[in-house]
Amino acid sequence: MDNLGKARALAVLVPAALLGGAYVSQYGFSLPPCEMCWWQRYPHFAAVGIGLLAYLMKPPQVWTALAGLAILTSGLIGGFHAGVEYGWWEGITACTAPMAGADVLDFNAAPLIRCDVAPWTLGGISLAGFNFLISSVSGAAIVALAAYRK
Repeated sequence: MDNLGKARALAVLVPAALLGGAYVSQYGFSLPPCEMCWWQRYPHFAAVGIGLLAYLMKPPQVWTALAGLAILTSGLIGGFHAGVEYGWWEGITACTAPMAGADVLDFNAAPLIRCDVAPWTLGGISLAGFNFLISSVSGAAIVALAAYRK
């Protein structure tokens, strides 16, 4: 398989696997996503679609590189989210603010999932941190492979 073939395969498989892991975490391990978690998922949804277009549309290098950039975007959002979780900087959403005026007895209210608290870590790295690492490296590799010509 040539570099473009590898890049196209990665452009579909990496975001699909990361989305699969996110849904297993959400439904299998009861780790509901916060607002910033959703922000990280959106570029992966786009990357899967764009990656599939790379098999159908010409020139495939452009579509593959766009999918890689979408994956990289998710990684950068993950890096920002991880920084919020680690307390390196403040978040920009309501899910990092204290719950002012919340009615704790309203059992019909949707639960607030905090963006500044990592619900799970492995070796001190949160899920957002892992998304940063995996998406940034793979997104950059996909773009590089798509651009490389023999």
